[in-house]
Amino acid sequence: MVIIADSGSSKIDWRLLKTDGGIQQTNCPGFNPYYQPIEDLKKNIRETLVPMVAEKVTKIFFYGTGVSSQKNQDVVREAFLDFFPGSTVEIEWDLLAAARALCGHEAGIACILGTGSNSCLYDGQKITSQVANLGWILADEGSGTSIGKKFLIDYLRKKMPDTLAAQFQQRFPFSREEFLEKIYQLEKPSTFLATFSKFIFQHLKEPYCYQLVYESFSEFYENNVMKYEGYKNQKVHFVGSIAFYYSDLLRQVANDKGIAVKNILESPIAGLTLYHQKGALS
Repeated sequence: MVIIADSGSSKIDWRLLKTDGGIQQTNCPGFNPYYQPIEDLKKNIRETLVPMVAEKVTKIFFYGTGVSSQKNQDVVREAFLDFFPGSTVEIEWDLLAAARALCGHEAGIACILGTGSNSCLYDGQKITSQVANLGWILADEGSGTSIGKKFLIDYLRKKMPDTLAAQFQQRFPFSREEFLEKIYQLEKPSTFLATFSKFIFQHLKEPYCYQLVYESFSEFYENNVMKYEGYKNQKVHFVGSIAFYYSDLLRQVANDKGIAVKNILESPIAGLTLYHQKGALS
């Protein structure tokens, strides 16, 4: 049996590839080793994964956020070996998951547009170049967090149409002080800011919202995709909730900039399953 995991801060998607060709799937709360103790991941494995495993596990592919350092990779690997001794455990970051899910074994530019954003140039086997990822405070252009932050700034400074502001206040009835407390004092402020993207999507016909998102996607293309040499000759792919739900506008901005967008997926897990099915069981 082969286990594949796509781990984000909010959710882990699991796929179990059985030796007879069958596939099992489940999910559980997310895990990020920078913010959570390894016991959280072990609890997920023990309670969610172990009851589903009915045969020997030979390989485990774990893709996640916060696993770029060797230290975090070793900690995650040991957690799996506690439950599945003798298995081969490959720990990779979420950007490689995106590239494998979107491009398979073909070259291209793989992008993530969800709560956060990221991109890389992929040669069909490995990541060959990456624009520096600076996180939500400094960058994350085009992400749900970035879009939500821009929207909230305009709301608090009364720089949006009154009707739209009134509708937002009804949905999020917080004072200025309460908004600032949620951002500066509570956990996961980036996730809180990203929650506004659903409201913005529901009001995308409003010129203000359309322009805000259009400019955010323009920033992403200009500061990420267009930094890769020969980008106009590469197929550009996206994964993530923002890319998926805003796909029409994302393609429109790309078209206006002469960029060819091909695959847009909400989640990488299906693409990862296809990628590993060919060779993981051999």
